[in-house]
Amino acid sequence: MSLFRKRLADGERLDVGGVCVRLSVNRRARRISLRIDPASGQVIATAPSLGRLADAAAFAAARAAWITGRLAARPSPRAFRADETVTLFGAPCRLAADGRRPRLVAILGEESWSLIGCGHGEVDPQLVARAVKRQALEVFGARVGHHCRGLGTAKPAVSIGDAATRWGSCASARPGRAASIRLSWRLALAPAAVADYVVAHECAHLIEPNHGPRFWALVRGLIGDEKPHRAWLRAHGAGLHAFGRRS
Repeated sequence: MSLFRKRLADGERLDVGGVCVRLSVNRRARRISLRIDPASGQVIATAPSLGRLADAAAFAAARAAWITGRLAARPSPRAFRADETVTLFGAPCRLAADGRRPRLVAILGEESWSLIGCGHGEVDPQLVARAVKRQALEVFGARVGHHCRGLGTAKPAVSIGDAATRWGSCASARPGRAASIRLSWRLALAPAAVADYVVAHECAHLIEPNHGPRFWALVRGLIGDEKPHRAWLRAHGAGLHAFGRRS
């Protein structure tokens, strides 16, 4: 029997060991789950129905030590700094806070970039994101086209966003709706092979909407063994979300 006897509401917040936990109803969920939003650090307990929110709350309370440990292990927010070098699309990139017209410039004779115009004195993370999104649409869009040719399917519309809970998403074609793929701009900060795995993953969903054996066979046909890339994202994905955020 649940310890929470009152009727709980979707979006309600509870104190669990000094940590705020938000309750959420997701009718597509098959079971109760607990997760930490990689961007905000918010703890979310999800139930498949309103009637099971009390069970989700009890589950969170029983996992108080797990919540505390996971929050302590999260990377601290890391603001972009002027003149620092980050990795973009697999190459070093220097951030220059010398104006407010952000653009990526290839360094002549070198396999590196300079991102100029990303602030006055201090780097503005929104300006960085704007410039990287623009380049990501070109770079990742080309990789979508490449993988779609490998799959023998038409290239869908491609867009770039900053989702907190997923690196990419795919919407298959339906009557009245064209297929589309959306990718996180933060993949530009990951190793190129890892970002390309996510692109291939979403392209494979154009043919197989699930994660069954046929789906993974398609992914491996495009990029080989996916396990190292998935492991990298599990280990370092939270760090990508920490970039450009102030504490």
